[in-house]
Amino acid sequence: MFHPLSLFVGLRYVRARSHKFFVSFITWTSLAGVCVGVAALIVILSVMNGFEGDLRQRLLALDADARVVPVDTQDAATPTPGQWQQAAQAIRGAPGVVGVAPYAQIQGLAVRTPEMVPVELRGIDPSAEPSVTHLAGAITEGKLSDLKPGTDAVILGEVIAEELGLAPGDAMTLLIPTVTAGGVPAPRLRQFKVAGVFEVGLSDEDAMLVFANIDDVRALGPSAQGDQGLRVRYRDALQAPTISASLRARLPRGFEVIDWTQDNADYFRAIRIEKTMMSLILLLIVAVAAFNIVAMLVMVVTDKRTDIAILRTFGASPRRVMAVFLTQGLVIGWLGVALGVALGLLLAFNVRTIVPFLQNTFGFQIFSASVYYITTVPSVVKWSNVLTISVAALILTAAATVYPAVRASRTAPAEALRYE
Repeated sequence: MFHPLSLFVGLRYVRARSHKFFVSFITWTSLAGVCVGVAALIVILSVMNGFEGDLRQRLLALDADARVVPVDTQDAATPTPGQWQQAAQAIRGAPGVVGVAPYAQIQGLAVRTPEMVPVELRGIDPSAEPSVTHLAGAITEGKLSDLKPGTDAVILGEVIAEELGLAPGDAMTLLIPTVTAGGVPAPRLRQFKVAGVFEVGLSDEDAMLVFANIDDVRALGPSAQGDQGLRVRYRDALQAPTISASLRARLPRGFEVIDWTQDNADYFRAIRIEKTMMSLILLLIVAVAAFNIVAMLVMVVTDKRTDIAILRTFGASPRRVMAVFLTQGLVIGWLGVALGVALGLLLAFNVRTIVPFLQNTFGFQIFSASVYYITTVPSVVKWSNVLTISVAALILTAAATVYPAVRASRTAPAEALRYE
């Protein structure tokens, strides 16, 4: 379709200065609209990718990549200690696994008169825990080795410590739900000593979790309403679904593998929905710019009716005339896409520099440290997103050139030259 003559004339129309200011204005507006729309899409999606990665990092700071738990069915027997050891050995030998640690957890109420806070008491092995979580690095007061068996020592979240007014060395009472042999509820009170405080920057973790030695939690007895299992760390957390599938095939019967994508499915489903809606909204900017290209080309076709008639008179086919205006529209649209990609990548790669500069220049703060755990704007550029945005914008701008080009090809030379 793009014969050299059509390409030459189309590029000539792009470079020529139009005598009609309105046509020229719409041309530049269309190019700027495509550029801004593509750049905005790349920057926004990169920032949302950054927040998603930051959220994932915080979620996995205290939670392992996967949990191995007993199958939750009525006829399933509780695994014996020997079966747990067999499962742990099978997990350690699995490809992609870098750490395994046991855990036991119980729901309860942290009590310090007159306040009560619902918490999750999680028993861990202090020597094995660093192989599966980053708890040791999140502790702001105390240390992980303080959780010695038989001491009833606990490390609790920063929010819990603030709400109950606790500090290392203070005593804290836990109200733990238990049941008797006959199934009658019998809550039990147990006093623990605060050995440390941790903070990861997630309210669900800092306001809920209390860590203790796993032997102290198990000592509460089988009547305590809780669960136990193994926490597993993978070499690559993003491959969790694939590694978990292979892990299920290695485990003995009676065990189930639940990875972090299942535990936190609601978080990331909400992020995906927000990213999709944001992309559609910002893509409307490109769509509006594409409509401007349609309007501009229609006016150009009307203005160039005499030129079209002359080309047709000299033997140019309708297809070649159509190629002239397709060339003009594609050059404008695709130049806007190229500039938008360049601008978007420039901004996305320098968000951490640009945002502080704007905050210092205009005297405002996007994320106040007194309100938000995240005080910087993260940005992660995914080339798959850039490619998708570019292709979508190219298709929109290319589609915008079709109608004006077809209209130009149907111009009748006799009608165009009648009054010339």
